[in-house]
This record gives sequence, structure tokens and C-alpha cells, in this order.
Amino acid sequence: MNDRKSHYEVVVIGAGVAGIYQIKLLADLGVDATVLDAAGDLGGTWYWNRYPGARFDSESYTYGFSFSKELLNEWHWKERFSGQPENLRYLNFVADKFDLRKYMQFNCKVDAAHFDQANGLWRLTIDDGRQLTCRFVILTVGLLSVPTPPQLKGMETFKGRSFHTYYWPHEPVEMAGKKVAVIGTGATAIQVIGAIADEVGELTVFQRRPNWAAPLNNGPISDAEMADIRSRYDEIFATCARTPGGFEHEPDRRGFYEVSREERLSLWNRLYDTPGFAIWLRNFREIFTDEEANAEFSEYVADRIRLRVKDPAVAEKLVPRDHGFGVQRVPMETRYFEAYNRDNVRLVDITETPIERATETGLRTTERDYDFDIIVFATGFDAITGPFEHIDIQGVGGLKLRDKWSEGPSTFLGMLVNGFPDLFMPAGPQSGSASTNYPRGIETGVGWCTELLKYMWALGYTRAEPTLEAEQRWTAHVTKMYSTMLMRKAKSWFTGYNSNIPGHEHGKTRYLVYNGGAPKYVSRINEVAAKGYEGIVFSSGSLSSAVRADEAVGAGEKTSH
Repeated sequence: MNDRKSHYEVVVIGAGVAGIYQIKLLADLGVDATVLDAAGDLGGTWYWNRYPGARFDSESYTYGFSFSKELLNEWHWKERFSGQPENLRYLNFVADKFDLRKYMQFNCKVDAAHFDQANGLWRLTIDDGRQLTCRFVILTVGLLSVPTPPQLKGMETFKGRSFHTYYWPHEPVEMAGKKVAVIGTGATAIQVIGAIADEVGELTVFQRRPNWAAPLNNGPISDAEMADIRSRYDEIFATCARTPGGFEHEPDRRGFYEVSREERLSLWNRLYDTPGFAIWLRNFREIFTDEEANAEFSEYVADRIRLRVKDPAVAEKLVPRDHGFGVQRVPMETRYFEAYNRDNVRLVDITETPIERATETGLRTTERDYDFDIIVFATGFDAITGPFEHIDIQGVGGLKLRDKWSEGPSTFLGMLVNGFPDLFMPAGPQSGSASTNYPRGIETGVGWCTELLKYMWALGYTRAEPTLEAEQRWTAHVTKMYSTMLMRKAKSWFTGYNSNIPGHEHGKTRYLVYNGGAPKYVSRINEVAAKGYEGIVFSSGSLSSAVRADEAVGAGEKTSH
């Protein structure tokens, strides 16, 4: 590709799982399009997150792309929950198989995207000084791609190595015999700690709030099992399509209170030993909505933690008190709780002895100084909205997206925003992707946005923008669905909580995800399409006035993904 080219019909920002699928569909249509990515190569999440233990929590064979039978037949997943190196190999295999790399430009960080009203174009500013224009911008930026390290005093004085897990070095990090600190006990930290505890000299974990976690129960996939999976792919993806989370796991349809305590315990014992999210998603539906049901199940998991951690005092520190099991995404772990049984691992509760600062040799709490060779920040992300707000996106009249979303996102279907014409977010805030098995949600969102573009090109439209009323209705719908969920109270990225970001404190809920489940979401967006994209206003350069989609010729002709 000629990277000196300055105009495209479509610019896709982000070359991760969503961007790869998006450029595949655009290339198939012969559209003049490119993908820009700040990284040195493709892969998104799986390019950046190279920390030990990084792997799927989705069953591998439910995570891969479903669009090509040939691809499904050629790729052999080696583990039930595949690790980062293999996942990155998979995405490179896909890009090479379909010759997609020629459409991609790397080391291209987009600093700004401004809508040029007079010309009906987007003007993009790249950090290498280039300016690009395009008719359409598709943001496939990933929902967890802006890490948030803590603002620790004195970090510049620390003479060892330090990094956020997102920026784990590409070259191997020598950890044998080293004194290592991990700050955080969220999903990433839980993977890292379980993976490195038996490798490092000393490991000190600094915990503010414990998280619930359950065994991943990973294992290899044999040739025979992979052959069986290939024969059942249609069935597997059909199951994913009908489940709320886009996984193979379907909730137990019995009522929590309709079965005896003994039956509940029997189910939970079985689920605890089942691979993946079974413990979360094959459970009774009441654990998400009913305080008493959730409390009973949470106490069951707490007892399992107590059985696995030898020191009762440490075990109690690892049991969450501020939220119940499953009200936020559940970290899946391998040997995490057992790590605390090792003599070289210690847990520091920073609610009791807060970290005051970094020093030349390590970290200082209110109690004492600790010496470290390596400090690892597993402190999360400016999740879901952060990747969109970190680009200077300006729409009609110079309206900044980050200003519009200052109190929380407002979207139409999680994919379009009033005031920002021709800007598409296949997996944006309030879409069905953030709360589902991500690639399943991505194929839905990317497919829907691509069909919308095809509709516009077929009818000669150059501009699409949702009405403010349609956006407000959708945002109100998303907000209302939080009211029945216990997650509405959680200090979670599902509610926009991040203590490292001003304005994202607990109590300032941001309604970021669609809680109605994938089938309802797909039904709703397909209904919008079938009604000629009701709620979206279309226009073209040759029209002096906007044409409402539901008045357009051929409006009923649309789509199912």
C-alpha cells in the first residue's frame, strides 16, 4: 500500500480483532479503505498484552472468527483457553490468509479526527504529521486499550524496571530470583500472579480490593477433539448466538428458590470444576438480580477460597466484601489462590497500609519500605469510553466527543452518535459487544455497520447521522436495564469506575454496556435496519435537505447477522 495516499473512502482505526474483520468486509466489497494502528503490528489486545498468563477466558473455538469455513477447518486451537502468543499467531494467520496486511498502516497513532462540514469529510491528524481525509471513519479501537497506571509520587526515582501489564516488554523479562511487586488484584493481576509466583524470588502483591475469581480449568485440545469441534462449528456458533453472553454457556432455567439447598450445592460443585465461565453463566439467573440468592452463592465461593488458602487471615483478605460474585466480569484463574500458600509470596492490604510513594529501591507504605527489582502495575484501564475519548474527535460545530460524553456516553445502538456524522463504532459504548464474548459481538457490529454503508452507497447517500431523539431513547433504554442488575452498585468498569481517573469515582455511574443480552441486541439492531434504518437521517451532496431513512426507497430490504 502507498502510505503517502492522503484520501480514502473509509478509514478504520484499530487493527485488532474488530479492525481485521472490518477491513476484510471492506476489501471484499472493493472499497478504497485503510486501517491505521498506533502499534508496530496488528493484533490489538493480543499485540500489547504480553504479560505471563495472558490468555482467553472464552473457549478458544468460540473466540475465533466464524465468517470462513475454510479458516475454521484450517486452524487448530491447541488449548481450551488459548494464550497470548498463539492468539497473536492466529490473527496474523487470518490477515495473511486473506491478504489484509496490505491495507494496514502501523505506527500510525491518530491524534485527531475533525468533521469538515463544508466538504462532508473527516480530517484525520496522524502523529507523524500527516493529514488524511476520508468520507467515513470506523472506530475499532478496542474497549480496554488505554491503560491507567497509578499516579505514584517518586516513580521517576525508582532505579529498577516498572511497567503497566498492557506495556509488558516484547523481549523476555528475567524474573528468576527477582524481587517483584504487583500492584492490583483485578483480572490481569490474577493471571500474572498465578503465572509468576513459582518463578520469582519474592512476590509482593499490593491489594486494595479483592476480586472474586474462579478456576479456568484449562487443558489441551487433542487432534480428535479438534476434529469433533470442527464438525460442530455450526452448532457451537448457533449456541453462542442464542445465549445472553455469546458463549456456549446457557443459564440454568430453574428458579433459584424452586430447588433445594442440596441441589444448588450439587450444581455449584459441578460448575466450579467445569472449564471457563460455567460457574458464572450456567448458574441460576437470580444471582445477577436477587440480593439473597447472590449472597448465598457468594458465600459458597468464599468457602472454596478458604479451602484453597492455608492461612485463614490471608484467605479472608482475598474474599470480597463490597460486591457479590458475578456482578462484574469474573476473572478466571489458574493456581492464583494457591500462590498465597508459597513462602515467597506475601499480600499487603493497602487499605490498611497505603502506598505513600516510590523510592529509588522500591515502594514505601505507611508501615515500611519494600525493595524491588521490578514493579508491575496491574491497575486497569480507562475502559470502554477511554479509547474513543483519547482521540480528539470533533463533530458538527466543533463539538468534542469527550465533552459530549463527560457525564457518560450517549449513543444510538452503541454504534453511532448524534452530531458525529459518518462515524461508526461497531463495538462502541452501549453496544452489545462489551458485555459479550467479544468476537461474537464484533461480527454482529461490524456486519451491521458494513450493511449500513452498503445501503448508503446503493442509494447515493454520503452522510448518515442518528437523530438526537433516537440517541436519547437508546441511552434511556440502556440506563433502565441497569436498574434490575446488581452490577449497578459495583465498583467495576461496567459502571465506569476507575479511581485513577478524575470523575470516574464510585457513585458516578456511567451506563456503558447493554445488559439485555446478545439475542435481544441483535434483534433490536436488525429491526432498525429492516425499517430502513429508522432513527438515522441520511443525505447526499446532491440533496439540499436531509432525507429520513424510513422515507427512503427500498427501505425494507435488510439484514440479519
